[in-house]
Amino acid sequence: MFFQVYGANALSQWGMMFVVLIGLILLNEFARRTKFGGIFTFLVVPVALTAYFLAIAIGVRSGAEWALNNQTHLYMNGWFHYAKLYAATAGCIGFMMIKYKWGIGAKHWFKPFPFIIVAINILIACASDFESAIMGWNKWWLSSEGVWLYGGWHNVMNGVAGIINIFCMTAWWNVYASKDKKDMIWADMTWVYIVIYDIWNFAYTYNCLPTHSWYCGVALLLAPTIAALLWNRGGWIQNRANTLAIWCMFAQVFPLFQETFKDGRQWYSWATLPVQYPNGVDTVKELYEVAGGAAAEVGTTVSTVAANPTMMTVISALALITNIIAIVYIISVSKRRHINPYKEDVFIDQKYYKDAMARADVD
Repeated sequence: MFFQVYGANALSQWGMMFVVLIGLILLNEFARRTKFGGIFTFLVVPVALTAYFLAIAIGVRSGAEWALNNQTHLYMNGWFHYAKLYAATAGCIGFMMIKYKWGIGAKHWFKPFPFIIVAINILIACASDFESAIMGWNKWWLSSEGVWLYGGWHNVMNGVAGIINIFCMTAWWNVYASKDKKDMIWADMTWVYIVIYDIWNFAYTYNCLPTHSWYCGVALLLAPTIAALLWNRGGWIQNRANTLAIWCMFAQVFPLFQETFKDGRQWYSWATLPVQYPNGVDTVKELYEVAGGAAAEVGTTVSTVAANPTMMTVISALALITNIIAIVYIISVSKRRHINPYKEDVFIDQKYYKDAMARADVD
């Protein structure tokens, strides 16, 4: 329905999606269970990667062939990918500060940090959705990552849904370390928020990262959700930040793993396209041929090649509708109980909330 995961490459596409899913779950467990795992994953590795990215930038400026041909430089050099990587990593570090009570992480005034960092990440994605709407309204346009995107109302709906989603995060001040010190617990971020966030974020990846969304939109969203629903209740936002940062690090260094080039070439058989490209890689090839020499320029537009935006519209509309329902519910409960939903817990009657609070070290 959403992806072209049938035919000769179906086995490798489904198989690799499950490999990514299981890998993210296991790496999240490694990072969350011990201080060593967290420090290594979110401090040591990012420092090493930063040195690597700087070396590439310096190499490009000096005209070094290895840097000019480096896959990170060629395919992941847009502002969005770096912003997302470092924002997600900052979130992971801040969450560790809270759960281990390091420095300002033990202060009450620092508790809204998870809300702030998640809101920043959401706004980055919303900016990307609105950018696509502006650059390619009802036409194809070439992004800075060399991906053919199709803009329209779906981007506007999902951008608005993302802004609403920010205000569906309740009880900003009520975050705690877990009793076993493995997790940061945000108990009021229950399955309600997890569902509406996952729908919105899947729509975002589907709209703006279509050639990658089989992995960053399906596997990457399933990994933290599975953990939160089955064995780590209250720790979803930590799971989400951890898996997002880990995936961003991997994808920034090895983008060819999932890449579909702007001329239709795919490095691996498990690279997957959504149905918005009606004829798969043939649609991408046609876009490249029609654009001609202009296909080297970011922002190049093509309006003569067919697109299938139906599922983008459906999932973006669903994201908008579900987020509106959630915010209306939050407002309704808050008025009935006479509470400020951003200072007090809203979902106190849910079993998920109660299970999460049972794990929290409330001091």
